[in-house]
Amino acid sequence: MAALGRAALLLSFGLLVYALVAGSFAAWKRRRRLALSAQNALLASFGTTLVAAGVLWAALARHDFSFVYVAEHTNIQLPLGYRLSAFWGGQEGSLLLWLLVLSGYAALVVWLNRRTRELMAWVVPVLAGIATFFAFMLCFVSSPFGTAPAPADGAGMVPSLQNPYMLAHPPLLYLGYVGLTIPFAFAMGALLSRRTDERWLVATRRWTLSAWMFLGVGQLIGAHWAYVEIGWGGYYAWDPVENAALMPWLAATAFLHSVMIQEKRGMLKVWNMVLVSLAFLLSIFGTFLTRSGVINSIHSFSQSSIGGWFLGFVVACTVFAVGLIYLRLPLLRARTKLESLVSREAAFLYNNLLLVALCLTILWGVMYPVLTQAVRGETRSVSKPYYDFFLHTFGLPLLLLMGIGPLVAWRRASLRALGKTFLIPLAAAVVTGGVLIGLGFNSSLPGLLAYTFSAFVAASIALEFVRGTRATGSLFRLIGKNRRRYGGYIVHAAILLLAIGIAGSSAYQTVRERGLHVGQSLEIAGYTLHYEALQTRKTANAVETRAVVKATRGNSTVAILHPGKNLYPVTPLGPQTSNEVSIYHDPRNLGDLFLIADQIDPNGTLYLKALVKPLVNLVWAAGFLFLFGSLVAMWPDAVEQRRLAERYAAAPA
Repeated sequence: MAALGRAALLLSFGLLVYALVAGSFAAWKRRRRLALSAQNALLASFGTTLVAAGVLWAALARHDFSFVYVAEHTNIQLPLGYRLSAFWGGQEGSLLLWLLVLSGYAALVVWLNRRTRELMAWVVPVLAGIATFFAFMLCFVSSPFGTAPAPADGAGMVPSLQNPYMLAHPPLLYLGYVGLTIPFAFAMGALLSRRTDERWLVATRRWTLSAWMFLGVGQLIGAHWAYVEIGWGGYYAWDPVENAALMPWLAATAFLHSVMIQEKRGMLKVWNMVLVSLAFLLSIFGTFLTRSGVINSIHSFSQSSIGGWFLGFVVACTVFAVGLIYLRLPLLRARTKLESLVSREAAFLYNNLLLVALCLTILWGVMYPVLTQAVRGETRSVSKPYYDFFLHTFGLPLLLLMGIGPLVAWRRASLRALGKTFLIPLAAAVVTGGVLIGLGFNSSLPGLLAYTFSAFVAASIALEFVRGTRATGSLFRLIGKNRRRYGGYIVHAAILLLAIGIAGSSAYQTVRERGLHVGQSLEIAGYTLHYEALQTRKTANAVETRAVVKATRGNSTVAILHPGKNLYPVTPLGPQTSNEVSIYHDPRNLGDLFLIADQIDPNGTLYLKALVKPLVNLVWAAGFLFLFGSLVAMWPDAVEQRRLAERYAAAPA
């Protein structure tokens, strides 16, 4: 089986090299049959990579410890679901997952665009070139098919990965990371073929949206995993690898807004090329951070030899993209210019600048420890206040712009029209801010501004839906008539919920800590927590210790909670203990009562940490609304397709 896996990867590597070389020559010399042959090789590489992936999954399912990878990441007691998830739990397997997703995307792109030969001529070699790097790494640097005499049992899995959310979080992130390769390949293909009109944007719009959606949902699932598994009371800690996933999402968000200006007005062609390249390069850079070991993170793999390869690949891709954009600058001149600083184009541009500024400040925060170590020989890092400052500085204006942009006219807006348009949203914001101040919610200025701006955005979104429904007579007809626009408004509403949830759970949370003996209590935010007993039981792969805590409010019992710890006797680092939190979802404030057993002494003393986090469940509700809005925006729109087809029908072939 290991030999079959290695042979399949070698065949994938050969097919991808052929697609790169033959596809480049065919595009250069305009050889149609050779170009089709390169496309077929790219299609076939997905099949051979799928065989290799099937071999590894079979080995994980069968406890085949003769595979070094299986022995290092699983053990006999590990449930089947977690054994299969070990596919992406280690370095070699995660690289294979990347190649599998990339070759699958590439095959689907080739199949869907099989009739547009001119469009695909240069796209195929770009995709093949990127996939060749990953195939090379798997074949010659970091293979998942190394073998050794099988031990009696494997080393087990890291405790934090033994969580149901880990079955979905990494694959979704990879679908997002790798999905950003597709718009990058089309952008580079457009530059190589000197066809720099908006057709490449049309061809990749849904690819970009889907990658952006997967990346966003993957991050929210990862945040929920951190919330319920890591046991510290939060869901985002500005960890370097968390930031590595956030940065390409921010760049892709800027790109999705910016392309609308190019499609509508023919502007920002160079900027869009830069943004799509930045999103792709940041996705590769995030992989470098995870694999290289140059940063400390609970998410990252250990120090390894492949970090240098990834850094070289990032540098090569950057030089390729920047050089190609520079060479094609004469072809990227805009047909029109910005007519007014008060227009929808200007609002989108401000949005872009803020998103990119936030992205680059996060990048600086991630790289600062590495740079100080390289320059000064000592590691210095930036902490949470640095990120929070720039989140408030750039995030609050971004939130406000979500409400301003849809209400401003294209080209030029008059002050009189703006006054009428903004009357209702401004009134909603002023009333909300005044009520919050009157209720005493002015202890946190960022939180107060977030709620006030959220009221403005909510009113502007509602106003757009009300106006559109009056014009069409039906909400469903309105959305169906322009799915892209109103799907975007639904996504804006999701970001609004996210902002409210983050502000409430961060700025207005309550925290209490105390050591308790059985029979003692702790008071927090109207709750009384009674420590009643301590229980221990053994499961298939862990020993579970749980405190029994009764939560009451007044004379009523609202929940019986069980914070505690798990002892995993078999893990790659030996026996390990993990925190197991217990959460009560309070419907009154859409928040949580969150309990952590920081320490449990042998005599039964419980060191309990309790948090009350209002509105935190809006963060998770935002994920469902974000997914729905993204699907609406991606859903095929016959009217839009006809309009675009007519627009580009007369373009030169």
